[in-house]
Amino acid sequence: MSEAARVAEGHAVEKREVRTGASLGEYIESLLVTIVLALFGTSFVVQAFKIPSQSMEPTLLVGDHLLVNKFIFGGRDHFYDALLPYRPIQRGDVIVFKFPYQDHPHYVKRVIGVPGDRIKIVDQKVYVNGQRQNEPFAYHDPAAAYDPFLYNFPPASRDELLSNMQPEWAEDIFNYIHDGEVVVPPNKYFAMGDNRDHSWDSRYWGFVDREAVMGRPVVIYWSVQTEESEDTSESLWSRLQGILGALLHLSTRARWQRMLRLVH
Repeated sequence: MSEAARVAEGHAVEKREVRTGASLGEYIESLLVTIVLALFGTSFVVQAFKIPSQSMEPTLLVGDHLLVNKFIFGGRDHFYDALLPYRPIQRGDVIVFKFPYQDHPHYVKRVIGVPGDRIKIVDQKVYVNGQRQNEPFAYHDPAAAYDPFLYNFPPASRDELLSNMQPEWAEDIFNYIHDGEVVVPPNKYFAMGDNRDHSWDSRYWGFVDREAVMGRPVVIYWSVQTEESEDTSESLWSRLQGILGALLHLSTRARWQRMLRLVH
C-alpha cells in the first residue's frame, strides 16, 4: 500500500472513531435528559398511584392504576402563583394525600369540607353549612355492619366515641364540634370515601392537612381485578404472588373498559 493510501485510510478510521464517539456522547446526553425530565415529571407534575382498598368504590376499584396530577393544587401564595394554572382544593375533589398517622401511607378520598365549613351527617345524609348535599357518587351498603358514624356524625358526647377511632382524634374531636357540627379549621380538609359504609376516613381519624395533599387523580391508565389483600400485604412473597397471578390471568382479570377513564 502506498504512503498516500495509508494516510487516507488513517483519516477514514479517525473520522469513524470521531463519529462513534459523537454518537455515544449524544446517546448519553439524551439518556441524561430523559432521566432528568422523568424525575422532574414524577416529582412535580404526575405520579402513578394504585388503589389498594375498596373505600372509594364504585368510583375507584381495587387494582385501578391512576395518574395523579401533582401540579393542580401547587399554589402556596407565591408571587408567581397567578401566572400558573393552580386552583384551590374544592368540595368534591378526589385527592391523594399522606395519612396523618402511622407510617404516612398514601390515601385517596373525596373532599367533603373545606376550611370554615360546618359538617354533619343525619340519617346517612351529609349536610354542609346547613345544606343537604347531592352526592351521586356516594354508595351505601345495606349489608354493612352497624356503625353509628355511618348514620349520624359528629358524636354528641364522649360516650358515643368509637373504639376504632384514631386515639388522637378521639381526644381532640370535641375541640372542633360546635352546635352539633364539625367545623373545619384553616388549612385542613374533611375527606370521606365514596363507599361510605366501608371507608376509614375523616370521621374516624380527623382532618387532612393542606401540606399532606399530593394531588388529584386524573385518569385510570390501567386496571386489573385484584383482591384487596394482595395489595395490602406487607410480605415480599405475597406481593410477588399477586403480580404473577395478575400476569398469568391477564386476559381474564384486566378491566379493559376502565382503561383511560377520567376520574371525577
